[in-house]
Amino acid sequence: MTKAQIQERIDKLITEINHHRYLYHVLDRQEISDAALDSLKNELAKLEQEWPDLLRADSPSQRIGGIALDKFKKVQHSTKILSLVDAFDAQDIKDWEERNEKILKEKIKGYYCELKLDGLTVVLTYQKNIFAQGATRGDGTIGEDVTNNLRTIESIPLVLNDLPGVKLLNIIEVRGEAVMTKNIFDKINKEQEKKGLAPYANPRNIAAGSIRQLDPKIMASRQLQCFAFELISDLGQKTHQESHDILKKLGFKTSPYNEFCQDIEAVGQYLAKWQEKRKKLDFMTDGSVIVVNQLTQEKKLGHIGKAERWMLAYKFPAEQVTTSVLDIEVQVGRTGALTPVAILQPVAVAGSIVSRATLHNQDEIERKDVRIGDTVILQKAGDVIPEIVQVLPKLRTGREKKFIFPKKCPVCHSAVYKKEGEVAFYCTNKKCFAKNVEGLIHFVSKKGFNIEGLGNSIVKLLAERNLLLTGADIFELCDGDLRGLPGFADKKINNLLQSIAKSKKVPLANFIYALGIRHVGEETAISLAQHFNSIDKLSQAKQEELEDLPDIGPEMAKSLVEWFADEQNKKLLQHLWSLGVSIKNIDKIKGQLAGQTFLFTGTISMARDEAEALVRQNGGKILSSVSQNLDYLVAGSEAGSKLKKAKEFKSIKIINEQEFIELIKNK
Repeated sequence: MTKAQIQERIDKLITEINHHRYLYHVLDRQEISDAALDSLKNELAKLEQEWPDLLRADSPSQRIGGIALDKFKKVQHSTKILSLVDAFDAQDIKDWEERNEKILKEKIKGYYCELKLDGLTVVLTYQKNIFAQGATRGDGTIGEDVTNNLRTIESIPLVLNDLPGVKLLNIIEVRGEAVMTKNIFDKINKEQEKKGLAPYANPRNIAAGSIRQLDPKIMASRQLQCFAFELISDLGQKTHQESHDILKKLGFKTSPYNEFCQDIEAVGQYLAKWQEKRKKLDFMTDGSVIVVNQLTQEKKLGHIGKAERWMLAYKFPAEQVTTSVLDIEVQVGRTGALTPVAILQPVAVAGSIVSRATLHNQDEIERKDVRIGDTVILQKAGDVIPEIVQVLPKLRTGREKKFIFPKKCPVCHSAVYKKEGEVAFYCTNKKCFAKNVEGLIHFVSKKGFNIEGLGNSIVKLLAERNLLLTGADIFELCDGDLRGLPGFADKKINNLLQSIAKSKKVPLANFIYALGIRHVGEETAISLAQHFNSIDKLSQAKQEELEDLPDIGPEMAKSLVEWFADEQNKKLLQHLWSLGVSIKNIDKIKGQLAGQTFLFTGTISMARDEAEALVRQNGGKILSSVSQNLDYLVAGSEAGSKLKKAKEFKSIKIINEQEFIELIKNK
């Protein structure tokens, strides 16, 4: 980008960030997630660092916090509450340590790590050990007097405990974080729904709104908690760890999740431990504050500009970030469906670098109004496929381009068509190279023949060399076919051929899945295998018989009948049998969970695939969505819409992970 374009981008980012900061800090409302706002702020900070002459005095990076509200008396803080520098990876933390040690001219003597609870910072003042004033952070210099509301929080002591051997000061000042538990948050939202009102976005918003209520009774009903995290007054503490010990003895609630770390390696271990573990807490947290533990070193480091040098806010890998749409391409799948894919400016989200996101279909692009050049919010939670959840139209420059869906297949240039009642476009060419390659990739996948060493790139290479046209061709590959291909040496050739030979004996469910029959996924393949127990019986099944099976509708039944009636598919099966491919006909499973259906939601300790496999091994079945056919919903932490929907069905049993394990043991 030119310097003028950089300036334009900075101006638009400032306008957008200021808008969302005002909603969040002043009105306690939210239009985008914290993670998405952090991503915009991070982009702005990097641009300002690269182009310091474009730094504006009114940039959000130069502010400390939000402005005080007019409805409360203003309070001037005794010491300014400065902001924290954000860190997003291990290199940021290492660079921070190196800068500090260069200033100190000595090694840092340990760190104190605290989980960064997502609430509202409050300043508590005690006169002669009695709670005298409570204030919000405000802009860091002036806050709002919310003493009466904070008195309703049971975890804020109204009188401090005596400390043996320590003479308390006339005035003691403490900082803390007022938070709402997820449990209380859920209860409040249920009440909102009963009243026909919109649910709140997150616990932090309600906590902030509660503290700013003029009626303390409303505040009391919200059952907030306050975790003290900093002792401003000098009571003889030498370290931050000692400060927390003193706060606890004085009667404050402190976080039990904090930890002293001897060095930066120990800090890394602490962060790694809490990255997933935090999701099981009853509080929202998006990161950790890393503090130089020794107060003497803290004083030497001081602050720079609006931020403390001795503290760093590490952000756990965000599940939502902002990035740019560089282009939109169209991929052709094994069924011939054309799927638009956004090519993105590579960005780290949920612990991995993402550069592509599916846009599903033309209707989805039009509904979200995604254009090439747009700034978008990208979401990825755990193993979920990255998704563009929102466009930020205010950041548009006028140079963005609307995407025009192609009228011909981008691979074979054949005409495309749209099936009645569907949103997807399909390639009309049955021999389209892209369809063929995707079908082969599906054939050899883990849920299919599970052929190790036949990755996507190798399948495509073999197809390009005309060595693979159908799945049966895989079992005719020999040493001479592979020798001379890029990357194929003796060991790789031998390993691949052994893997192919080993895969000839395949479970029936895997075989059915590998065929790539339209509408037939993993769960349907398992159900069909358990019901028919033979590929011959399945191939001879009538449409009416198939429709009588659970979860198989007319479209799927029709698709199965048509596939086995097709002459080319019959030849494929005969070719596979002639090459020694055989089916492991397994007896029907009669386990503890036979006839029971399960669905998992939220975060659980075991891998999702492992949990689902456990259900199948014990005779149960996995469903893909909540319905009256579901028997058990296993809900982990941060369970969302599926849990909410399951509660609408009295027949569905909602259990946690431990109860699921006990169910298998006891049945």
